[in-house]
Amino acid sequence: MLEEVILVDEQDNVLGLMEKMEAHRLAKLHRAFSVFAMNDRNEILLQRRALHKYHSGGLWTNTCCSHPRDGETVEAAAKRRLMEEMGFTCEVSKIFSFIYKAELDNDLTEHELDHVLIARWNQDPVVNPDEADSFEWRSVDWVALDMKQHPEKYTVWFKIIYDKFLNFWNNEDHGI
Repeated sequence: MLEEVILVDEQDNVLGLMEKMEAHRLAKLHRAFSVFAMNDRNEILLQRRALHKYHSGGLWTNTCCSHPRDGETVEAAAKRRLMEEMGFTCEVSKIFSFIYKAELDNDLTEHELDHVLIARWNQDPVVNPDEADSFEWRSVDWVALDMKQHPEKYTVWFKIIYDKFLNFWNNEDHGI
């Protein structure tokens, strides 16, 4: 099945569809999402991307991230990808959106209007080995410190999102 992304303008208005790899090669702005699953101890569920992924293999990142399909809401896409990547689904809530552009390996560029969502989940995932090869529950502060000490271990988008997530986390009620 041909994977397409939804091309958008800076206000998230749909401009059309494009094959996913082409959009990443041409650095076209497209709609994306990133999920932060938190447990009742306020730890983040991290995943390490499978080594064979087409970019950023072996790097640690947030619980899951991807692109909604044409006609699919961001929330529905997030629930679908949580199941496909981490083996569970739960309620998700949008917390903020932002645009970023970052160079990746394999001559690809992420240029995304990223909708960041948060979820509550208290069980270990059953990771899909096609997507991830490991997971860890880590405190918000542990992640911030480790990312400063070892930035090479993390995906480029997670490093960009994390400061924005920390701002949200430190200024919001956590009764998600």
